[in-house]
Amino acid sequence: MGGHRETDTADAEDSDAALLRAVAGGDPSAMAALYDRHAGWLHARLTRRCADAEVVREVLQDTFVTVWRSAAGHHGEEAGGWLWTIAARRLVDARRAHERATRLRAAPMEEEHAPAPAAPSAEDRVLAGLEYGDVGTALDRISPELREVLRATVVDGLTTREAARLLGIPEGTVKSRALRARAELRAALAQLNPSPLGGPA
Repeated sequence: MGGHRETDTADAEDSDAALLRAVAGGDPSAMAALYDRHAGWLHARLTRRCADAEVVREVLQDTFVTVWRSAAGHHGEEAGGWLWTIAARRLVDARRAHERATRLRAAPMEEEHAPAPAAPSAEDRVLAGLEYGDVGTALDRISPELREVLRATVVDGLTTREAARLLGIPEGTVKSRALRARAELRAALAQLNPSPLGGPA
């Protein structure tokens, strides 16, 4: 039975790869089929990360526009993981754009009231860290297969089973890669910030 499920998964991945090759060749029907297959779960996952339905719709649309333009850049990695990487980046971009617009609208009032800025959520801080600063630099230093497991389990908050399904690898592999990824990330951060332990100043 399990072998049948693995065959189904392999067939789906082959089908996705064929669709992406067709999209890269400019086939709109392949694009429609890819959208029908993946838009539902992408929408659900984006909704867990963002409560604004309009932002989710825009991000989903931007994701598939990006797929249409860059399908030729897909080099055989699992299609679901590739699509989610694009969607997650579009969501980060949308949040930043929204924050900039909010700051610009609030600027005239700040001179009179100067309210304390809203503290970013823990998730926003992690997402920002993945793009900038030492965490982003350290992540770039670990191997891609470990990095994608860390993103799936830490940033996206997926369970081991969900991450395994997304990345197309066994659950045990997700667990072992997550352990290795954390160790490599700690080592990379230690190289970036060598701070010997000392007593209180």
